[in-house]
Amino acid sequence: MLSFDSRSSGFKQIPRSHQLSHRRISVVGTIGSGKTTFALKTSKLLSAPHIELDALHWEPNWIEAPNNLFRERVKQSLQGDSWVADGNYHQVRDIVWSHADTVVWLDYPFRTIIARLTRRTLRRIRTHEKLWNGNQEHIRGLFTRDSVFLWAIRTYRRRRRQYPILLSKPENSHLTVVRLRSPREATEFLSTLRQLED
Repeated sequence: MLSFDSRSSGFKQIPRSHQLSHRRISVVGTIGSGKTTFALKTSKLLSAPHIELDALHWEPNWIEAPNNLFRERVKQSLQGDSWVADGNYHQVRDIVWSHADTVVWLDYPFRTIIARLTRRTLRRIRTHEKLWNGNQEHIRGLFTRDSVFLWAIRTYRRRRRQYPILLSKPENSHLTVVRLRSPREATEFLSTLRQLED
């Protein structure tokens, strides 16, 4: 596993020549970290399809697709030579990471996550934004056990412990890992990627 983390001496800078070869990218991170926005920007820079796992997972009325159907949809979506996928679903992680050559981990501070999540959620509620298969977020959803804010609180620390372990497993040794710890680092990474593509 070749990794890049600007704050950790245990991680290495990705050589320019090596970066150019990465065309199948999995973007992961806690809810609210901006995975989809980052993945969209990356896919445009690489002229590669963007695959949003949420769109493959959610049926109308917030019904989850059966696991076998979800896995089959993901397998079909990852057939190309180049793509950028975003999402954390453990049900399909083995499929996504086995096809990927790079994982970009948006590992932002909790205050950044919550601020972004608040802005996103309020915007979606206010504008009645249509999500996957016509689903919408409603204000009543903020006060249930499925609240996105409760989910962020429950999963933030768990993901920070989990990803280094998962990414160190032998079956993931083929992956280049880019760990970005702030939106500024993400912007710098995209800028570097843009220069490499020009």
